[in-house]
Amino acid sequence: MDDTIRLLTRRYKTNCPFRLAEALGIHVRYRYLGEETRGLYFRKLRRRFIVIGTNLTEEWQRFVCAHELAHDRLHKGIGYYFIEGRTLFQPGKLERQANQFALKLLSYGAPPGDGETAERYLVRLGIPAEMSEYL
Repeated sequence: MDDTIRLLTRRYKTNCPFRLAEALGIHVRYRYLGEETRGLYFRKLRRRFIVIGTNLTEEWQRFVCAHELAHDRLHKGIGYYFIEGRTLFQPGKLERQANQFALKLLSYGAPPGDGETAERYLVRLGIPAEMSEYL
């Protein structure tokens, strides 16, 4: 995971998930997905898509884009709904990995300050404070 983030940020000279998605040829779309779903990633006809909920704040949209980008980079060929419905594999593990990837990507090159709490660090970086459990 760390190597993937390091390679992405060095190659494309950014840790912005929207710019990375564009550089990787992933189409980002915005749709209302209901109150329970923040975003999703899928492939259709060899094209890749990230769909982000329109009802989210900018910081959440950025985090969701990074999270869905993680599924593209780390979980190639694995569909969440396929896993949940047809296998005994726990999808929660993949979601935790995607959250960790998103945090590492969005905080790449910006270490926490001395004595800075996890919540303050995330707020400073524009990451939802609720994600502090994945640090």
